[in-house]
Amino acid sequence: MTFSIVARSADGQSWGVAVASKFLAVGNAVPAATAGIGAVATQASANVAWKREGLALLADGLAAPVALQRLIDTDDGRDHRQIGIVDAAGVPATYTGSACLDWAGGRRATSCSGRRSWTR
Repeated sequence: MTFSIVARSADGQSWGVAVASKFLAVGNAVPAATAGIGAVATQASANVAWKREGLALLADGLAAPVALQRLIDTDDGRDHRQIGIVDAAGVPATYTGSACLDWAGGRRATSCSGRRSWTR
């Protein structure tokens, strides 16, 4: 089991990813972040290219939901993947493929006290 979080600080100055897993060296596969751009976490049957590609899409000015859709639209293995993204503005997006484990999902919030929703 793996848990990940992607976040941007309330002041908009910092981005980060945290991951906890039973898998060794998970930090090599899951997280990626770039200051001023955003953060990405890819897991389940991780597509590690999503880290580089996702950050590049964010750097091009795409919002997290648009960048996320581009990534999943072009990946034939998307049904086995999970991803969370937060962009420079702090907008979150999450995706869980239909072939992931029985319980797998994502939760997103625009702030600690903001709206939250589960996605599958």
